[in-house]
Amino acid sequence: MKILLTGASGQVGGRLRPLLAAAGEVLAPDRESLDLSLPDQLRVFVREAKPALIVNPGAYTAVDQAEDEEALATRVNGTTVGVLAEEAARLGAALIHFSTDYVFDGKGARPYREDDPTAPIGAYGRSKLAGENAVLASGAAALILRTSWVYDAEGKNFLNTMLRLGAERDEFGVVADQIGAPTSADVIARTVMGILRQADGDPAGLLRRKGGLLHLTCGGETSWHGFAEAIFAGARARGAALKVGSVRAITTADYKTKAQRPANSRLDLGRLTERFGLRPPAWQDALGAVLDAKYGRRAI
Repeated sequence: MKILLTGASGQVGGRLRPLLAAAGEVLAPDRESLDLSLPDQLRVFVREAKPALIVNPGAYTAVDQAEDEEALATRVNGTTVGVLAEEAARLGAALIHFSTDYVFDGKGARPYREDDPTAPIGAYGRSKLAGENAVLASGAAALILRTSWVYDAEGKNFLNTMLRLGAERDEFGVVADQIGAPTSADVIARTVMGILRQADGDPAGLLRRKGGLLHLTCGGETSWHGFAEAIFAGARARGAALKVGSVRAITTADYKTKAQRPANSRLDLGRLTERFGLRPPAWQDALGAVLDAKYGRRAI
C-alpha cells in the first residue's frame, strides 16, 4: 500500500512515519518538496503519487501568529485539506486528518462530543474548522481525529518549554483555569495504527463504514498548572536536575496572549471506544512513558 504522510517532521508525523512503514510504502515529502500553503502543487503531487492512504498531520499550528496570518492559516488548514479530501475521493483512497479542540469555544461544562456545536474563538480554530468542513463535504472515505494539548519528547512544545524554564528559574506561574487532556504524539500515532490494523488491507472500506469525526486524547483531565507539576515531579524522579522550586497557579487573565484559548478543552472519547474498541491511556501514564524515553530511565 502506498501511503502519503504530510508533516513528517512534526511531532505526530514523526511518530507515525516508522509505524506506517510497517504497513506500506511511505511517501513523506519535506517542506521543500511539498509546501502545504500551495494547494495546486499538492493536487499535482497527489495525482502523480496515487496513494491508497493519505495521513495528514501537517498543519499551520502557530496559534497566536494565526491572528495576524489568518489567510495563510486558512489556506494550509482549510483549502489544502480540501484538496487532499477531493483527491482522496477521486482516487478512492482513505484520508486520516487531524483537527483540534480549538473548534469549540471552551465554554461548555462537560467534555465535548463530536456532535456538539462548533464555535471557534480564534483564527487558528476557524482555519481548522474550515478543514473539517472541507473533508466532510468531499465525500471521501475519511476519518477526522480531533485531539488536544499535543506534546512529544522532542520538538517545541509545553513539555520541553517547562523543562527548560524549570532548569533556568526558581519560580514562575502557569495557567490553572484551562482544563484538558495532555496527549502525547506517541499515543496518537499508536491509536491511528490500532485503527488501521482493523482495515484488513482496505482502509477506505473501513473509513466508509466507521469514519467521520472522532475525538482522540489521552484519558483524564488536568490544568496546564497540573501538567507542569507532573512534568517536574516525573523529571526529578528520573534524575533531572531542576532549579524550579514552586509553580504558581495563575489565571488566563494573568497570562496575556494574542489568541484566546478554550477554557474547557476536554473531549469525550466514547465514540472512539464504541467504533474501534480503543481506549487511550491516562495522561499521567502517557507522560511517564514520554519521560522514560526522554531520560532513558524509569522513575526511581
